[in-house]
Amino acid sequence: MTTQSDDGVDSDVDTATTTYDSSTALLVVDMQNDFADPAGGLYVQGGEDVVALVNAEIAAAHDGGATVVYTQDWHPESTPHFQKDGGTWPVHCVADSWGAELHPELDVRGPVVRKGTSGEDGYSGFSERDPVSGEPHPTQLGTLIPPEVRRLVVVGLAGDYCVKETALDGVRLDYEVVVPPGLIRFVNLSAGDDDRAVQELRAAGVII
Repeated sequence: MTTQSDDGVDSDVDTATTTYDSSTALLVVDMQNDFADPAGGLYVQGGEDVVALVNAEIAAAHDGGATVVYTQDWHPESTPHFQKDGGTWPVHCVADSWGAELHPELDVRGPVVRKGTSGEDGYSGFSERDPVSGEPHPTQLGTLIPPEVRRLVVVGLAGDYCVKETALDGVRLDYEVVVPPGLIRFVNLSAGDDDRAVQELRAAGVII
């Protein structure tokens, strides 16, 4: 069966979107309660609908011998990342809270990279940046991807922020990057952010 994502791209929802082998890594981005549950602090519309689809992708990746790595927002209670402390976002994914937990139905079989642990803006799974100075530094994600991997498949939440930034960093690191549109959802903090994100990804060479 085929469905159409919010950006008008058809995608297969019953089976994995790609073929996996040891040269591919699947990056599962921020599939957490605060994003994927309607009761979450920064709920992404339709986020809960992605869980089962991502699980099918995870199963296919494991069956094909691919690497699977997960990312997880993990913020302190106060950080310049949050509106209450002068930032952009409502409080979300505070360390050790329900909202920060990976969705209970997500199939977690692989290492988890936590980001934003010291208050950084941790949009990309590959890098964090100081929310005041903008100075970037790498996470451990790059060390978890084997050297034989040449292609990344990036799925999860949200398409206009953490998925996008992870995919763009992947391109900068010389990977072929695929973002299956049926396996992401968007925050749309501003109207049209979803379309702009897809355009930016395509312009960078990401396969949508």
